[in-house]
Amino acid sequence: MAPAPASLVFSKIALLFAFKYPIYTLFCALLGLYVSVRFILRFTRFILDTFVLPGTSLKKYGAGKGAWALITGATDGIGREFALQLAKAGFNILIVSRSPDKLALVSSEIETKYGVQVKSQAIDFARPTEEDYTSLASLIAPLPVSVLVNNVGKSHALPTPFVDIDPQEITDIIRINIDATMRVTQIVVPGMIQRKKGLILSLGSFASLIPTPLLTPYSASKAFLRTFTAALSSELAPHGIKVHLLNTYYVTTPMSKIRHPSPLIPTPTSYVQSALSKIGLRGGAVGSGRGGEGTPFWTHSVLDFLISNLGGDWFVGYVKSTNEEIRKRALRKREREAAKEKEGKNE
Repeated sequence: MAPAPASLVFSKIALLFAFKYPIYTLFCALLGLYVSVRFILRFTRFILDTFVLPGTSLKKYGAGKGAWALITGATDGIGREFALQLAKAGFNILIVSRSPDKLALVSSEIETKYGVQVKSQAIDFARPTEEDYTSLASLIAPLPVSVLVNNVGKSHALPTPFVDIDPQEITDIIRINIDATMRVTQIVVPGMIQRKKGLILSLGSFASLIPTPLLTPYSASKAFLRTFTAALSSELAPHGIKVHLLNTYYVTTPMSKIRHPSPLIPTPTSYVQSALSKIGLRGGAVGSGRGGEGTPFWTHSVLDFLISNLGGDWFVGYVKSTNEEIRKRALRKREREAAKEKEGKNE
């Protein structure tokens, strides 16, 4: 006689268990149903946020009605695009960055293209003075700033083991990515509370979602922004102020040193268009428990959803090996350039 199929044996065992322990079986069934329904609802919301639903309209924050938007790190990359696209939407623009010359160029471009008011202030956020922040507060005081984009940020020159990182580079990352965000936000928020309206967008990173070996201080600084956003979002929600962290993978910017876009790596223009069209939506961060956080660009959203639901431990090793390879290539390039320079001097 042939043995009974394994599936039949398993079914009989399951039935016997169910009859013998009905309460425990019912509990397991309900738990399985709860987990399944919860995932289905999360997946449905992820699809809607990423591909279907529009975000909160910028008109809610005064677009075209004399409101101002303040953007830090606004002379290159993502920050410049935020300044341009918010001006196009009808906001007057206040840009803050390090280089007076670049600020003048971006200001002129915005005024010429969109005819809105533009103000600027030069601050080196790696070495700011109290006078810098006092001057910024005075500049902001009479302006109805309803949008703040905390874009200024600094990463490492190249992936480096923590023990080998220049202490000054660590200090600069903390001052720019953490201190500057808190100081500028603290200057802007009182006016938003008074007007009972405001939007605060901060540029996050997958480096906060996945611990990033060889970029350890940068990764930790972005993890700070996640906690800061979640806490501040709860504090300011009763005042009509939306605080939103934009979880971001790579974008073709000077900081990323990536020049060619791909489906996973958008241009600043595409990224900012997505960010401004998905305000308040969670995307891939839905159901993750990361308060105040969203992932606006669609491929980033898909990646975030996968990491959040499958676990990110597997991704840490991939990121480490990738950064090790980037470091090797960068060091080889430095060696070639040094050799060429030495060769040129000997001629």
